[in-house]
Amino acid sequence: MRPDEIRAHLHKQPFQPIRVFISDGSYYDVRHPDLMLVSRSEIVIGLNAGRDRLPERNAYLDPIHITRIEPINGKRAGAVNRRRRPQG
Repeated sequence: MRPDEIRAHLHKQPFQPIRVFISDGSYYDVRHPDLMLVSRSEIVIGLNAGRDRLPERNAYLDPIHITRIEPINGKRAGAVNRRRRPQG
């Protein structure tokens, strides 16, 4: 994914927590925009941050390995909410 696309997710107002999916199938949750840094060649995500938003450690990712970003709200980005028809 291109860094400008990643940054666009990070800077949406109001900020909504996001889940960043990686090419190996893993993912990282970003619950505050201060916990993610986007550059041309590297994405840094702060992990296990407390109330002070200081991370215990960081994950360093190449933007090319980010496959998708979804909001953390129980719905996929662009998903359609469909109701089931009552049977009978």
